[in-house]
Amino acid sequence: MDVVSDAISAVHLGHPWFHRMRTNGKWCARLDPYDGAGFYVVLKGNCWLLTDNGALVSLSVGDAVLLPHGTGHVIADSPVDSTAAAQSAVPFEQWLAEAGPRVRPDRDGTEILCGKYWLDCSRMHPLMAELPEVVHLPSQVGSHLELRSAIDLLAGEMDQVRPGSCVALPNLLDLLLVYMIRSWMAQSTSGAWPSALGDPVTAAALRAMHSQPAAQWSNDRLAAEAGVSRPTLARRFTTLVGRPPMTYLTWWRVILAATLLRDTKETLAVIASRVGYGSPYALSHAFEREFGITPGRYRAQVATGRSASAVN
Repeated sequence: MDVVSDAISAVHLGHPWFHRMRTNGKWCARLDPYDGAGFYVVLKGNCWLLTDNGALVSLSVGDAVLLPHGTGHVIADSPVDSTAAAQSAVPFEQWLAEAGPRVRPDRDGTEILCGKYWLDCSRMHPLMAELPEVVHLPSQVGSHLELRSAIDLLAGEMDQVRPGSCVALPNLLDLLLVYMIRSWMAQSTSGAWPSALGDPVTAAALRAMHSQPAAQWSNDRLAAEAGVSRPTLARRFTTLVGRPPMTYLTWWRVILAATLLRDTKETLAVIASRVGYGSPYALSHAFEREFGITPGRYRAQVATGRSASAVN
């Protein structure tokens, strides 16, 4: 896999939740902070988003916005400040109950696709952690073409029930997340990870490690893969990624092991082999050093957490 796909897969849990909202008149709703990433796509009309940290964003038809860290926020029909929001905002769940597909908007009404991606924030890849509080992707002619296509496909799937919609919709929503992150990377001028993946030497080393995490990589082999000397690789990789190549590889192998413990029933020996460790003991030692818990206890905690979520 590539870095962006791995970064998303490492934290992504289950299918996204989504809802299509149709609203009229004056409205204002608040969503408290949560573990995950939220998104809005304005299909008709316009609205405003105010985060708990004071960022105010105007959203027009065709705009998409991603809140990758589950930031608490208010969404409303008109600009609001924190004082006005505290007085007029209703809980998001109440807003869901009062608005929805059954409400027919007038010509000036607003139609929004909103949803959440459930994320395991305990193992956030630095690429995901680097995403800003709000990723605003305005609708502009000639920009974010893949994202625009995904939004059009989503809107088409929700306009009417079609064969296969139950499969198409969650997969299109996952695609939407990829395109939103990809669009942010394309327009980012200061992020470390867009720079790292835009550097041919660092990107080649990352691509090698992520495509074959169990391979017997060394600094010399990675440098040869990138077509540069070992000192050049070490300097450029460490500057852009924030840690040396082999340190990053060790960290990523443990993160990958945690993902396999969470998502599969494979034995620790099989997982150790898949992520490049010679024995379950070696993996356990590295895992406990990173997470402060043994792989077995980690898997048990994840299972308990999922059972509690299912009950809720």
